[in-house]
Amino acid sequence: MQLKYPINLHKGLTAFYVVGLMLFYNNFTIGPFVYLALHGCYGCMWIMKSKMFPDKQWERVVSIPYAIFVFVILGLYWIAPFILISGKIVPPPAILATSIALNIFGTMLHFGSDAQKFFTLKYRPGLITEGFFARMRNVNYLGEFMIYSGFALLSMTWIGGIGIAVFFIGEFIPNMLKKDKSLSRYPDFADYKQRSGFFFPKLF
Repeated sequence: MQLKYPINLHKGLTAFYVVGLMLFYNNFTIGPFVYLALHGCYGCMWIMKSKMFPDKQWERVVSIPYAIFVFVILGLYWIAPFILISGKIVPPPAILATSIALNIFGTMLHFGSDAQKFFTLKYRPGLITEGFFARMRNVNYLGEFMIYSGFALLSMTWIGGIGIAVFFIGEFIPNMLKKDKSLSRYPDFADYKQRSGFFFPKLF
């Protein structure tokens, strides 16, 4: 099956998982509702993105055991809502505001840059050096990191950030390095690399 299926399944089930936790622990305070709105909407938008401008790396075919493994590993992202809801943690206003801000800005970077990449390469293959990518080469990964950091922040403990830490080290960094290696085949890449940041924007 295509790798996107276990990923999309996990994203789509997140809202139901969070609602289930809220019902099981009888926790209907503001923290769980904010988490449900943020992560639930993100899951829906991810599935929409998969339909409208899919990422080719998730289109590859994998074995059923590997697909199951991916789904289970993605479960690390469900630690944060479990801690938040089962522990009946009530995040203060500043934490709520920061989490929402991270999600809004991260979603713009993540989905905006993925859309730009998909439609630019569809009609004009080559090195993309403008728009979201003018000053930063891995905008989508920074956006996703911000999104999941916002989710983890609501748990009010470092344990809630295990998922993003594992994926940052095990997936984000290797993929970003692989991308740089692939882009190096373009003659203009050396100049582009000098004026763009690897993970954060290079402003000067």
